[in-house]
Amino acid sequence: MSSDLDALRKTVISCIKCELSKSRINAVPGHGSAKTEVIFIGEAPGRNEDLQGVPFVGTAGKILSEALAYAGFTREDVYITNVVKCRPPNNRRPNTQELDSCRNYLQKELDIIRPKIICILGNTAFGSLLNGNAITKNRGKIIQRDGQLYFVTIHPAAVIYNQELRQVLKDDLKMLFDVLDKIKKGIAIEINE
Repeated sequence: MSSDLDALRKTVISCIKCELSKSRINAVPGHGSAKTEVIFIGEAPGRNEDLQGVPFVGTAGKILSEALAYAGFTREDVYITNVVKCRPPNNRRPNTQELDSCRNYLQKELDIIRPKIICILGNTAFGSLLNGNAITKNRGKIIQRDGQLYFVTIHPAAVIYNQELRQVLKDDLKMLFDVLDKIKKGIAIEINE
């Protein structure tokens, strides 16, 4: 399983499918445990991620790590990735062609790990994965599509601009792991379609 992720990682690092490959410093494949039951999916790498080649290592990454710790977990317990594997210039939102170019990589990550639940971080990932929008209205919900469970929450970067969201993210991740625990124990959970 981890050898499959290693092979995928090498493919992502050498990818030239879209224009982002020309402006990036590093492609940023997913990172974390291959044996996890939860995958976190954000939008795209930022400046620090582009420099280091690892997802969520900047300010938003510190906020995510803090929220994971609040829920009793570490980054090593989960797998973290993005819908787009290279930084868009000036941190703009990824365009449709960029999202489409990376879609297969994300699908392979999901196929290899086969998580019980996918945690969607923010509107771009929500739109890309489930055609969703209005993250604040839908955050904290469990959605099921094609037999896969998704948990929707805010992107950690939102906390940078609104500190009141820090506790919201922490509480959401605590809820996510409570839901995961119920799933493992076979306890019914509330699902939103």
